Amino acid sequence: MIPYRDTIPCRHTPWVTWSLMAFNLAVHLYTQWLPPRALQALFTLHGLVPARYGLPEWAGTVGFPPDVYSPFVTSMFLHGSWFHLVGNMWLLWIFGDNIEDRMGVVRFLFFYLFCGVVAAGLQVYFSPQSTVPTVGASGAIAGVMGAYFFLYPYARLVIWVFFLPLFVTVPAIAFLGAWVIYQLFKATSGFGSHAPYADVAWWGHLGGFITGALLHRLFLLPEREPPEETGLRRVRP
Repeated sequence: MIPYRDTIPCRHTPWVTWSLMAFNLAVHLYTQWLPPRALQALFTLHGLVPARYGLPEWAGTVGFPPDVYSPFVTSMFLHGSWFHLVGNMWLLWIFGDNIEDRMGVVRFLFFYLFCGVVAAGLQVYFSPQSTVPTVGASGAIAGVMGAYFFLYPYARLVIWVFFLPLFVTVPAIAFLGAWVIYQLFKATSGFGSHAPYADVAWWGHLGGFITGALLHRLFLLPEREPPEETGLRRVRP
């Protein structure tokens, strides 16, 4: 199921959301022009390779420079395919504008990057021996979704049932709750059996969501109250 749109209006232009989408698109277009070996080198150096930090002895043998943490940020702007990019940018478009509306331009940008960094850190913690580069904005966008979960739980999301000409309307709390349960299932399904489950950064998704859910109120602008359409009101003394 894919969210088609939400019902929460924006009162301010989401400059950061638009800029992040444009920058991610520009980076991906650039990577499409690279030959395969150059592309692999780019992903290895600027993607997040957990073993670079979890296995420092291995990192030294393959020529990783020591104590370089820029991939915690640069990996957010790399994507493995057009499907990966479009999926992430679509979710950012659906949820990001409303969160930016409540935080303002500067706070939202810091919130987005902070959630992405924490998500990357959690992925490294749970997969310290992985030599596969982790790329994508999913962790940062998951933080935005975590903020949306608590700020607009009863917003209505119009959901497209994939491969069917069917649209249904559900509360955001139901869609995002199901999303979290799915991420948790996928993240933990390999435990015990030691089955591979590192094809997607599931722990990064969960880390970003939890970070956004717990810390979003620290980034809100006090003067920006929720729109009337949410049915939420601030209680005044």
